[in-house]
Amino acid sequence: MKTLPLRLAPGADLRRALEAALAEHGAEAGFVLQGIGSLQPAVLRLAGAETTVAPEGSVELLTLAGSVAPGASHLHASVSDAAGRVLGGHLGYGAIVLTTAEVLLVLLPDWAFSREPDTATGYAELVVRRR
Repeated sequence: MKTLPLRLAPGADLRRALEAALAEHGAEAGFVLQGIGSLQPAVLRLAGAETTVAPEGSVELLTLAGSVAPGASHLHASVSDAAGRVLGGHLGYGAIVLTTAEVLLVLLPDWAFSREPDTATGYAELVVRRR
């Protein structure tokens, strides 16, 4: 296990940047332990929904956690707006860093993550393999 603290710059697509950081370090599996920052827009898929939502304006990224894999990440985020309302769900592509995102990424060099169809759930679920 190797920790990789990151500060992502304005304009970065949060999810794509995390997957790129994983690849840059030759890893195929990782976890976000925590992330904070600001986004505009935030792109979230809410529980049970098929499509994403993007709250208007800038939001604070309160929490970020989940698995990271090449093109197969599963990240949950909670964000708050200027009125303090909190919204959470699956982080989608297109969530853009506004001023900063500070993320602690853990690389798992001995493992590879992928997503494959699971007949029990009907979704593409995490598959863990030793490298």
